Amino acid sequence: MRIKAQDLVLNTKDLKTGQKILLSGIIYTARDAAHKRIIDMLDSNKELPINLKNIAIYYCGPTSAKPGAVIGACGPTTSSRMDSFTPRILKEGVKLLVGKGARTEIVVNSIKENNAVYFVATGGVAALISKTVKKADLIAFEDLGPEAIYKFEVEDMPLIVAIDSNGSNIFTRG
Repeated sequence: MRIKAQDLVLNTKDLKTGQKILLSGIIYTARDAAHKRIIDMLDSNKELPINLKNIAIYYCGPTSAKPGAVIGACGPTTSSRMDSFTPRILKEGVKLLVGKGARTEIVVNSIKENNAVYFVATGGVAALISKTVKKADLIAFEDLGPEAIYKFEVEDMPLIVAIDSNGSNIFTRG
């Protein structure tokens, strides 16, 4: 099923655990170092480099693009590294999360409370996923290198709904 990211943030209830989708639209990359900075900025009432309301975050640290490419390899990183930050990020309005691996019960509950969705991307296919990125712009925290925040425009990024907005969890349901 082909889905636009911007439509999904408003209709997360339409997705069910185990469903395979091809995601298109705008997503932002952010790993643990970027998440920590965002939380620190929120705690200090500083202006954020991106508006967290109704966006998708992809747990990814892309490599540099080779000549003629939009981006280098950009596979998912282990999502549990963001678990301590995720409830706050979701409370601030993030609706879609993309990574790999299981999440803690606290995160599952926060996904449910905030009508969000967690997708998994297949690990080990970073070069293939990079072909779905049609545009990549560095947005913030350039000093973090691959952990900086990038804005990706993706087309048909293959994902699986791992935790839906009802809290159904592919990792526990089998």
